[in-house]
Amino acid sequence: MVKIGTPMTTVGKKAILCGSGELGKEIAIELQRYGIEVIALDRYENAPAMQVAHRSYTLSMLDGDALREIIEREKPDYIIPEVEAIATPTLVALEKEGFRVTPTANAAWLTMNREGIRRLAAEECGIPTTAYRFADTREEFEAAVAEIGIPCVVKPIMSSSGHGQSTVKCEADIERSWQIAQEGGRAGAGRVIVERFVDFDYEITLLTVRHSGGTTLLEPIGHHQVDGDYRESWQPQPMSALAKQRAHDIAVRITDALGGWGIFGVEMFIKGDDVIFSEVSPRPHDTGMVTMISQDLSEFALHARALVGLPIPSVRFFGPSASKAIVVEGDTNRVEFENLDGVLAEEGVQIRLFGKPEVRGHRRYGVILATDQTIEAALEKAERAYAKLGVKILPRE
Repeated sequence: MVKIGTPMTTVGKKAILCGSGELGKEIAIELQRYGIEVIALDRYENAPAMQVAHRSYTLSMLDGDALREIIEREKPDYIIPEVEAIATPTLVALEKEGFRVTPTANAAWLTMNREGIRRLAAEECGIPTTAYRFADTREEFEAAVAEIGIPCVVKPIMSSSGHGQSTVKCEADIERSWQIAQEGGRAGAGRVIVERFVDFDYEITLLTVRHSGGTTLLEPIGHHQVDGDYRESWQPQPMSALAKQRAHDIAVRITDALGGWGIFGVEMFIKGDDVIFSEVSPRPHDTGMVTMISQDLSEFALHARALVGLPIPSVRFFGPSASKAIVVEGDTNRVEFENLDGVLAEEGVQIRLFGKPEVRGHRRYGVILATDQTIEAALEKAERAYAKLGVKILPRE
């Protein structure tokens, strides 16, 4: 039987978010719907989840000593990783000492870098994946590219939102791809993965929820990326019955291997009826933001419900829906959004602005959500709303 007391008291439940971006902000809101006290951690001040949490701390998520000090001080009931780059050995140790990590510390450890999860999927679970090689040095990288062949995809073993990812389309791209990977890794320069380029029809995120009542698989989400960074997503992605069944089988196998309760974003490439595993995140997925309009329980609501130990008897899907990321480019700590009344003038449109404190280069600042009778109509509606949005980049203060 699940019990939750009053927040900020000795009988209340407490959660620590390790990472406080836009996904963490939604998790914080959903946890607070159940009266759970939320403490938000991130590497920079005024991160989105910090703006709605009860308390916050600023630290490097890779600083295991600092992370341990805060967790021992706060004594949370739930530790919730929201980013890949965390001092996971510290989480593993804390879990052995009795703290609860969502979904598990081992899942965070295996998925924080692409090597751990790729070896688990391909070598232990026997799940179909692309051909791959790992490289630590420039020489090893060139050898890996030669072995895998061109075209190939290059990624740091630890990064997020497409940072450090590129495609080698010809020999002239090799130097550039190596530099991009070295500059884009969450933990700095280091090991990379070289993957054979997959000639796929489309790619999906299959959100999979492990909870006290079993495993629930949501409608597949299709998405469009630019340099590995999500720009649009839609739900449901049309699939053949056989491809969908194979995707379900892969999602269940990999999430069973990872264990624990919570939502997983399982990414796969689809070619006809063939399904190839790509990656998995043991947390809500950016492409899954479409569920904030497509379902009665968003991916964030499902994650909160599952990790607390509550059942999920069903998820009601409303119909074809789409999301479009609002990406801001510039160098400022002052961004102003205009014509929101125009954006929301059309029926079936919503907007979320994340409240990020600054941008250096390009950064996702919000998302537009839309629903309609067909996927195409929902995507077009989101595009129309996006075209109405004004973004003003003011000088940095």
